[in-house]
Amino acid sequence: MNKIFFTAGPSQLYPTYQSHFQQAMEENIGSISHRSTFYKEFHQSTVENLKLLMGIPETHTILFFSSANEIWERLIQNCVETGSFHFVNGAFSNRFSQITQELMYPCTIHETEKGKGFTYIPDLIPATTDLINFTHNESSTGVIQPLEAVYEYKRNHPEALITLDIVSSAPFPELDYSLIDGAYFSVQKGMGMPAGLGVLIAGEKLKDRAESILNKGKSIGSYHRFTDMWTKAVNYQTMETPNILSIYLLGKVLGDMLKKGIGEIRRETLLKMEILTEVVNKSPHFSFFVKEKAFRSPTVITIETRDEAALYLKALEDEGLIVGSGYGTLKPNQVRIANFPAHSVSDFEQLARRLSQF
Repeated sequence: MNKIFFTAGPSQLYPTYQSHFQQAMEENIGSISHRSTFYKEFHQSTVENLKLLMGIPETHTILFFSSANEIWERLIQNCVETGSFHFVNGAFSNRFSQITQELMYPCTIHETEKGKGFTYIPDLIPATTDLINFTHNESSTGVIQPLEAVYEYKRNHPEALITLDIVSSAPFPELDYSLIDGAYFSVQKGMGMPAGLGVLIAGEKLKDRAESILNKGKSIGSYHRFTDMWTKAVNYQTMETPNILSIYLLGKVLGDMLKKGIGEIRRETLLKMEILTEVVNKSPHFSFFVKEKAFRSPTVITIETRDEAALYLKALEDEGLIVGSGYGTLKPNQVRIANFPAHSVSDFEQLARRLSQF
């Protein structure tokens, strides 16, 4: 039985991933030197494809890490001196704030209940704040953060760095990078790949802040200092031996997405959301966890179940439809459905037909 993974990450592999993996094996990608010309060529291709797909300007460069979790740590070490500010509305936005505290940096938390996002509030951010982080798509609850509120905070706090977690929304959002200093994701969700690679879309201000702190004689970490990473990145290199295979495969998958076009990817994402919405609105068994449409994510859709969620998950799994459970305390009566580029419209039509039979 062929399985379709609607889990929020790791998730369904992009349809062409397997063929690109086979090509990588034939080209011995796993054995080449990361200082070779061949490596630099496909590193550059991966960066250029990502920039084209997501409209990233030349003011921003691409830094590679092991995961988005590592990026949290590196952002704090490189960019925070007097304090960070975290908008928290779920487990993952909260985890970033916890990491900040574990590193013993000052941080302020502004929290709202699960299922809600944030609007602009004047005078909320302390003047001493170095970095403000938003989670564009809270994977644990299926909440999407309206970007205009993010931009308004940047307009009113131009000296603070704005970073955006797009782990479970990339490549869907159309971002104004003049108002975002850093955006980051992992490849096991919207990019349709196995886990093991984190990507930071880094604006020049991240590098400048790291350099400023370093020049004061303070630590900004060791081998993943943004100042050094930036110097390597602009020459399509990394500080250490990176996940060569994943960087190669990411470039190939991004190339396929470019052929399809980001406009079509976004159109299909919204269409798949509409297909699921019609089923949920008609069903006596399901309802949306996120009540306000403005905060309802189209890429991780959270649904409350009338009965125990495990009963629905088992019935779906029996037909090869692998759907994720709710996160943490939400697990007993909630399911989460990923809507990534690897999922076709026909995949969602199949899922919708089965859901409508409950």
